Amino acid sequence: MARVTTATLKARKASGEKITMLTAYDYATAALVDEAGIDMILVGDSLGMVVLGYENTLAVTMEDMLHHTRAVTRAVKNALVVGDMPFLSYHISREEAVRNAGRFIQEGGAQAVKLEGGRERVDTIKAILDAQIPVMGHIGLTPQSVNQLGGFKVQGKDLETARKLIADAKALEEAGVFSIVLECVPTPLAKKITEEVGVPTIGIGAGPYCDGQVLVINDMLGMFKGHIPKFVKRYANLEPIIKEALTAYKREVEAGVFPGEEHSFNMQDEVLEKLY
Repeated sequence: MARVTTATLKARKASGEKITMLTAYDYATAALVDEAGIDMILVGDSLGMVVLGYENTLAVTMEDMLHHTRAVTRAVKNALVVGDMPFLSYHISREEAVRNAGRFIQEGGAQAVKLEGGRERVDTIKAILDAQIPVMGHIGLTPQSVNQLGGFKVQGKDLETARKLIADAKALEEAGVFSIVLECVPTPLAKKITEEVGVPTIGIGAGPYCDGQVLVINDMLGMFKGHIPKFVKRYANLEPIIKEALTAYKREVEAGVFPGEEHSFNMQDEVLEKLY
């Protein structure tokens, strides 16, 4: 399989071939996702909740993101790895945004970055693109704006906000993003946006008409005990399986069953005798 690039994704949209994307935050998981042939891996700031135990994504730092991005990129051979720019890493100045985006590429080994926001982010996106760094946009429900949005709510349900999302998507395309994440957007609106922009749309809670889909891997594998959004489909429920294995391990160690002979190493009797 050839390495996925931004050009690959644009060709997929043109041909109508769907794009797959999942999050990953560590070496072992990223290797599995890559081996499964997933097109893109997002090292998402969602790691704040599913890996680090924060209430939301706002506490995640650049150092957190770079640590996990490096782990992921060490494992990946084919997927396009996107580093998720965390809160305040691109809000203060364009210079700081470019510097932080560059760190994802130079230190993290990612091939692109993602940042949240519409027309208000155009100048920042252009500055990052001027540094030859591909940018993925993200509109709709933008988790870093959860306090401003008043919670995790579907966006674009009324005429004013629907028109704003369409305008934002077009502005992002004009700015030069290679794709746009649409999060928690009504299906008909996501369909219209997908039809009206020339770059791939990646949906999460945005219905089936987007050019691709993304999910948080911990959610879709049933490994996260927090709130599971309506848009998540659980392709496995690993939590009870993992718990059962952990309980069995505890039981066998306490009973002296594990380790058995097959898990142990021996030595020559004559060597042992000299030790006593």
